Amino acid sequence: MRKNNLEILQQKIGYVFDDKELLVCAMTHKSCKSAYNNERLEFLGDAVVDLIVGEYLFLRFPNFQEGKLSKIRAAFVNEEGLAKFAKAIGLPECIRLSSAEDANGGRQKLSILADAFEALIGAIFLESGLKQAQAILNRLIQEFYGNINFEEMITDFKTALQEVTQARFALIPEYVLLAQEGPDHQKSFEVAVWIGGKEYARGVGKSKKQAQQECAKLAYLQLEKEGE
Repeated sequence: MRKNNLEILQQKIGYVFDDKELLVCAMTHKSCKSAYNNERLEFLGDAVVDLIVGEYLFLRFPNFQEGKLSKIRAAFVNEEGLAKFAKAIGLPECIRLSSAEDANGGRQKLSILADAFEALIGAIFLESGLKQAQAILNRLIQEFYGNINFEEMITDFKTALQEVTQARFALIPEYVLLAQEGPDHQKSFEVAVWIGGKEYARGVGKSKKQAQQECAKLAYLQLEKEGE
């Protein structure tokens, strides 16, 4: 982690820390075995992120009930969602890791990126309060999720597809792993879904579950179109 990386990070988020050591702490992974790490700030940031995202969704969707809001928030604040924010602001280059963790692909691990992002938000909250942390996070939410279809975001397409195929064909979809590529910290999976001996769709994802959801979505939308 070079000093200029932290300067670039602060430019990207539009916030300059008065306490530079607080920023360094937020970027320090426990693998460094230093006198401090970002676990406590991550604990604080986790609560702050939940609050900010909760208020954002509450105000944006006045007609959504608690159950739907909770599902959307869960999709926002899971490891993949937070790691997306982390990558957008250049956190991978800023995190302090041990040599072993770095060599093991730690800068691309979703858990490490998500924790560092929460630690960063926690540090901003600690230094400048909720409004400053809120302004930064809301800007990122709007950038990534401003025009997204939230109904699709929270739909379990595997369940939806199975309900359609059971009703229409009295069959259950079969998912077949076609390929997996890449190192352990950055794998890619390709999965196909078959229904009654016919391949309906293929999907790619960073996990088998994500790939299955993607091909289930494509197959579900195809069957819905055929049923119109």
